[in-house]
Amino acid sequence: MSRARRDSGGRCAAARLAAGTPLLPVLIVGAVALADLIGGAGMIWLPLLAAGPALAASTNGARGVACVGLLAVVLGALLGIRDLVPTAELAAVLTALTIVTLASGLACTLRARRERVLAAVRSVAETAQHALLVPVPETVGPFQVAVRYSAAAAEARIGGDLYALIPTPYGVRLIVGDVRGKGLPAVSTAALVLGVFREAAYDEPDLLTVVDRIERSLARNLGSDDFVTAVVAGHPRPGQLEVVNCGHAPPLLVRASGAVTAVEPVDPTPPLGLRALTGHTPGLQVLPFADGDQLLLYTDGVTEARDRGRAFYPLHEGLARHACDDPARTLAALHDELLAHVGGRLHDDAALLLIRKPVAAEADVPRPIVPHPVGEAERDSGDQTAEAV
Repeated sequence: MSRARRDSGGRCAAARLAAGTPLLPVLIVGAVALADLIGGAGMIWLPLLAAGPALAASTNGARGVACVGLLAVVLGALLGIRDLVPTAELAAVLTALTIVTLASGLACTLRARRERVLAAVRSVAETAQHALLVPVPETVGPFQVAVRYSAAAAEARIGGDLYALIPTPYGVRLIVGDVRGKGLPAVSTAALVLGVFREAAYDEPDLLTVVDRIERSLARNLGSDDFVTAVVAGHPRPGQLEVVNCGHAPPLLVRASGAVTAVEPVDPTPPLGLRALTGHTPGLQVLPFADGDQLLLYTDGVTEARDRGRAFYPLHEGLARHACDDPARTLAALHDELLAHVGGRLHDDAALLLIRKPVAAEADVPRPIVPHPVGEAERDSGDQTAEAV
């Protein structure tokens, strides 16, 4: 083995040892011992040695707790003998130190077990998210595409918001929706909606028929109080977008000139799953969509995010500020601004999906591939973000 390799191995071993050393607990035990040596107060300081193993339980493993506990017991015995502490009182202190060390070691073991379980749950949740919210490539059909998703449940990294964008024989079709409620029931409903959408979008030539199939499936499977708000859109022919809004927040249309307008539904429709209560059928809006235009679909976790003054995040103004010819960069700026607005942590699931029709000159120029993480958690804050570009 070369000297360089030995030196490198020694540095790695030293780094591992330093990382596993309970430095702060040892310093606390040393400070208590020093105070006793200087003050010579005996029983006043010795019980404070228990702070060392107790703190080690939160910062180190069971071996670190045992080492700090052993150090505390040995120092306690030596200091007690030095200070002429009565045998009965010293035995009580040493017994207490031993018990605290054992209890701290047990707490440390249980914490490590919970951390392993949480890591496994996160791994399963990420896998489920990747299966449910399939990563979207940066180009789908004629569009540049970017997606940002943040689950409010940071530990789970998955929530009730949904999105999908797929090429079909009838043009590119997409959906962004929000399931009423949270937790596993919302995830189950989101999976149902996405499954039906992916099948119907590929099979049905009419976008309203796609929405009808989702409605019928939800009517069979949801409770009377459950529903899903959604926007379903399609690109059947060049220069046009079809939009069906089922009780969802209106998409934002960004023209090539930079003007931002909300696509308010001409004929408001109830959310998916509630049509039987109203008998109202959705209507189809047809929008001109030229080169350079963009369409942003989002969920209410974005527009209902509040700052400390309880002010809502101004998505319309934010999009006008940050819109550019790169959807990924636009959403990254919006997402960062959203997190800054709420102070670092979202309290509801939030999804953003942006499509852009590049101009003809841009379409002829190859775009650099920039890697973007999928299933990114907003942890900051505990935010968990998923980005697929």
